[in-house]
Amino acid sequence: MLTKNTIKRLSSLQSKKFRKEYSVFIAEGPRLVDELLNSNLEIKELYYTTEWKGNNLSKSIHSELISTEEMKKISALSTPSQVFAVLEIPGYRINDIDFSNELVLALDTIQDPGNLGTIVRLADWFGINSIICSHETVDIFSPKVVQSTMGAITRVKVVYCDLKKELTRIKSKVPIYGTFMEGSNIYETELNPKGVVVMGNEGNGISADIEKLVSQKIHIPSFAKDRNNVESLNVAMATAIVCSEFRRR
Repeated sequence: MLTKNTIKRLSSLQSKKFRKEYSVFIAEGPRLVDELLNSNLEIKELYYTTEWKGNNLSKSIHSELISTEEMKKISALSTPSQVFAVLEIPGYRINDIDFSNELVLALDTIQDPGNLGTIVRLADWFGINSIICSHETVDIFSPKVVQSTMGAITRVKVVYCDLKKELTRIKSKVPIYGTFMEGSNIYETELNPKGVVVMGNEGNGISADIEKLVSQKIHIPSFAKDRNNVESLNVAMATAIVCSEFRRR
C-alpha cells in the first residue's frame, strides 16, 4: 500500500521542477515499460496492478503491487495504465556527440510535446542517434513526450544546450542545414550525410540568431496546384521528409 508521501512524490514527477530535483522521470504502459526494462536506462522504481503480465523484473528494481485506485492517484494518463516506472534521467553530454561523423538533428524551441515525441521516433527510424535541443524546447522527459516517443527514447540521445553557442563552436567543422521558405529545393540540393539539420519552432521557424549560423538553407517545395491555399507543413512532418531525403542519398 502506498503512503501519502509516496503518492505525493510520484505524482509530483509530472512537473519538470520535481523531475529535475529528483533526477528522475516517469513512464507508463506495458509496451513502453517492457522496452525500458530491456534498455540501458536505469529503472529505480516500478509499480503495477494485477493486470500487468510483465515478468522481466530485476531484483535490484524496487517493485510493488498496487491497487487500481492507487494507480489512478499517481498516473499522468487520463486512463491509468497497468504499470508505472520511475527512471533515472540519463546523463548524456554534448561532448559525447561526434558531429563530424554523424547526422544530428538540432531543435530550435520546439514547443509541442507530440511534435518532440514524433521527432524522436523519426530519428530512431532513420538511424539518427543524437538530437540537440535549445533550452527553450519542451522537456523530453515530460510524461506526454515520453509516451509519444513509443520507446524511441531508449535509443536516441537527447541533449539540451545553448544552441547558439554549440552551433557557433562547430560551424567551421560541419555543414549546418536549416529549413526555410526561401531555401534551395531539397530535392535538387547536394546534401552531406554528416552534419547538423536545424528544425525550427512551430509558429516562428528558426530564430534569427540560429539562422545566422546556418551554412545551407533548404526548402521542401509544395507540388499543390494552388500553393497559396496550402498550409505549411507541421514541423514533425517536415522532419520526416528532410530525414528521408538525407538518408535516401
